[in-house]
Amino acid sequence: MLTKPKKLQRGDKVATVSPSWGGAGDPGLRWRYVQGVKRLETIFDLEVVPMPNSLKGSDYLYENPQLRAEDLMTAFKDESIKGIITNIGGEDSIRLLPYIDFDVIRGNPKIFMGFSDVTISHLFCHKAGLSSFYGPAILTDFAENVEMLPYTVEMVKRTLFCNDIIGEIQPAKEWTSEFIEWDEVNKDRQRTMQQNSGYEVLQGSDVVQGRLLGGCIEVLEFVKGTEIWPSEKYWDDAILFFETSEEKTDPEMIKYWLRNYAAQGIFQKAKGIIFAKPLDEAYYKEYKDVIYQVMKEYDLENLPILYNLNFGHTEPKFVLPYGAMAEINCITKTFSIIENGVE
Repeated sequence: MLTKPKKLQRGDKVATVSPSWGGAGDPGLRWRYVQGVKRLETIFDLEVVPMPNSLKGSDYLYENPQLRAEDLMTAFKDESIKGIITNIGGEDSIRLLPYIDFDVIRGNPKIFMGFSDVTISHLFCHKAGLSSFYGPAILTDFAENVEMLPYTVEMVKRTLFCNDIIGEIQPAKEWTSEFIEWDEVNKDRQRTMQQNSGYEVLQGSDVVQGRLLGGCIEVLEFVKGTEIWPSEKYWDDAILFFETSEEKTDPEMIKYWLRNYAAQGIFQKAKGIIFAKPLDEAYYKEYKDVIYQVMKEYDLENLPILYNLNFGHTEPKFVLPYGAMAEINCITKTFSIIENGVE
């Protein structure tokens, strides 16, 4: 069991960190960071504090992974800070591993949230025994042009500010992956929303429950064989969650990686899998095809799999608490988180 952090309350102080790409501090993107912070202040009534190195720019932070790790440790150690939200993902936060003090995280449980390459930092928390939250980041969701998407706002409030059972996660009615250049002149241009088709049951006919574990499937490849790869007990009876990044990875690569999970025996231990909507719905059918193929190869055609869920690299998104008990219902095509995410 992972330790659940305390819920956020209005007026709480939260830290912003850049454990991966440092673009929040680049002059051309600083407005985007400011806009995201403003939403945290006005919509959620939080006090926002950037960690000392988090806004020093992408070049500086690339060259100094130890300072990115130091910011994380500082945020966890500061008792006045009740939550930590990442600015954005990236590609190299695995380089923080030598500088992480797991005892600091273990001894200072608090909310930590982000997605994409932040999968690495979630696995730092996981190794330390802390439940963290796979969800929105500052430069993406909180800094959404014109206004935050209501579905994302609701999901953040339901998951982080309330200690009731989270409950059924309805599909978003609309979605977008449209990229409008992050120039300040575009800040009043809303992205085009598209009708969402809802969840698909790829296979399975049961109702299953298990504890949430997963992340960005490309990033998880960085950690296989390292000390932060979850130990065997965590894969038992898990509901795995996978999403693909903005790289729009070739389906053949997804097939190879899924075969690895099957070869490790992870899929055989799991209760079910949920897959996120791919960015731009690229390879939407092709990803399904390779999932079917690998499941058939390993006689796993009864493993419940839900597809096209709203987390990861499309907006809006819901929030997944690591280690929380979740439910896939193949009969009703529903996904629920059947316990609270915070204390």
